[in-house]
Amino acid sequence: MKQHPLAERSLDFAVDIVTLCNSIERHAVLKNQLIRSATSIGANIHEGVYAASDGDFAAKYQISLKECYETEYWLKIMERVGIITHDAATSLLQQCGSIRCMLIASIRKVKAR
Repeated sequence: MKQHPLAERSLDFAVDIVTLCNSIERHAVLKNQLIRSATSIGANIHEGVYAASDGDFAAKYQISLKECYETEYWLKIMERVGIITHDAATSLLQQCGSIRCMLIASIRKVKAR
């Protein structure tokens, strides 16, 4: 079965986040929050791909969108306090932003039907 592009992109993003967090020795609470929100993006997208209805699809993607915003928040905090570098934060924020834009477009498309 061919993978859904947004699901694949969100999986890659989650792996990047987990890899980053594995390289950080301390700050367990922040790492946990970041991992939870970042992996939730892909989990809800994956559920949405197999949704039973357009409403179910939109609901799952809406949750993913909210998780994108939360993930961006944790990344910004971790950058500001010096846990991650500006370059690492910028790259991950760009990935997250790209996923967010795709989610918004998908939600709008399904709501327009």
